[in-house]
Amino acid sequence: MTVDLEKGDGLIDSPLEVDIGSSGGPIIEPYVGMEFDSEDDARKFYVEYARRLGFVVRIMQRRRSGIDGRTLARRLGCNKQGFSPNQKGPIGPEKKPRPSAREGCNATILVKMEKSGKWVVTRFVKDHNHPLVVTANGFSTAGDKDKKIQELTMELEHQERLCSTYREKLLSFMKNVEEQTEELSAKIQLIVENVRKVESETQKHSKRR
Repeated sequence: MTVDLEKGDGLIDSPLEVDIGSSGGPIIEPYVGMEFDSEDDARKFYVEYARRLGFVVRIMQRRRSGIDGRTLARRLGCNKQGFSPNQKGPIGPEKKPRPSAREGCNATILVKMEKSGKWVVTRFVKDHNHPLVVTANGFSTAGDKDKKIQELTMELEHQERLCSTYREKLLSFMKNVEEQTEELSAKIQLIVENVRKVESETQKHSKRR
């Protein structure tokens, strides 16, 4: 399946919050045709650009080579891209929606690897539909930090519930195995006793002869 990075299909929700240090001087803005030596250099540049401008980068899609699996193109964007729909649980009433920082922002950058090996910016959308706030902790707004903490707390609680469920299933499985082992041992013991009885009866008949 080919992912169309230009259309923005197949998003991979992986917020990238990296502090790569502070630097002064003017903010260098990306532009179509801008070149980098590697994908990592392009990513670091955009992360630093985002940090200084006042937003957080979200790693979006990538396109891989069908021959050797190498990454041929990468799309990055603002972490407020898209919208998070309310999700219903598989069992029970509707879950309380998780706090979301998404606001449908379209700010994005697309870099592709050329035949020369250079990574070139082929698309750049600058404008954001939300205020940009430069902060020292790497979050684009003061509320993002609290929302992230809430998201992580809810995820931790979810994982703890899963662990509890798996633990109960494992204990139940072990109990079943133990019961079956005891039952099998009892059957083997009965067989052994029956064999001994047969041997004893056979010996008695042999002596009578």
